[in-house]
Amino acid sequence: MNISFSIIIDGCEGEMERQTTCKVELKPWHFWSKKGYKSFEMDHNKVPEESSHQLDLYWDLRSAKFAGSSPEPCSDYYVALVSDEEVVLLLGDFKKKAYKRTKKRPALVDAIQSLKKETVYAKKSFATRARFTESKWEHDIVVESSTTGTKDPEMWISIDGIVLIHIKNLQWKFRGNETVVVNKTPIQVLWDVHAWLFCNPGTGYGLFIFKPGVSEMDTDKEGSNRSGASDNSCGSMFYSTQSAQTKIVDFCLLLQAWKTD
Repeated sequence: MNISFSIIIDGCEGEMERQTTCKVELKPWHFWSKKGYKSFEMDHNKVPEESSHQLDLYWDLRSAKFAGSSPEPCSDYYVALVSDEEVVLLLGDFKKKAYKRTKKRPALVDAIQSLKKETVYAKKSFATRARFTESKWEHDIVVESSTTGTKDPEMWISIDGIVLIHIKNLQWKFRGNETVVVNKTPIQVLWDVHAWLFCNPGTGYGLFIFKPGVSEMDTDKEGSNRSGASDNSCGSMFYSTQSAQTKIVDFCLLLQAWKTD
């Protein structure tokens, strides 16, 4: 099986018609393909007065380590994007090696991850990881379900091994949202698992969104208390996080969960 990653760059203000994509294929049987360099140009064909702009991509995943079944490396790697003599995007913890290899200066402003989209295939249990604050700590997220058999379908959403959302009678509550608290940080959780229950197998996925912060609907509810796991999917529930010690990031995790036979 081939492994690949892509760098997608939008035009000014997210102009999709000027989007440029650079895809890198990593052949698992070829060790040296996990370290490489590639140049590509921004597509300015639709704007004749603009000249092309070259970007340089460097990567080294030879010793990359992975957590569980996640396709995203967690340590011992780097992916660096260079533009105008600056490293404008740097992923991974091998930062010194990246700067040494590119021989370029760091950008004045660090890149910020705003969206993580992940697709997971499983029978009942779907797992991923995400960071919701500026700390380096990543949280383990697990979605488990029981949608077959004689019992009513149920779903559990756990973060760091603690069940925070428990939905019974899932056939009536296949869409919903709640706000939970993880290490004093409010996390909005939204789900839509209609396809799990009412579509043919393999034709649709369950959608889950995890976003740090409080929704507008929850703003007026701050200060109310909540204990234990929830069985409510009609609206959101929230309890006070006034003592939060870490800064919440503007980030969203989008998880597509495909059920397999």
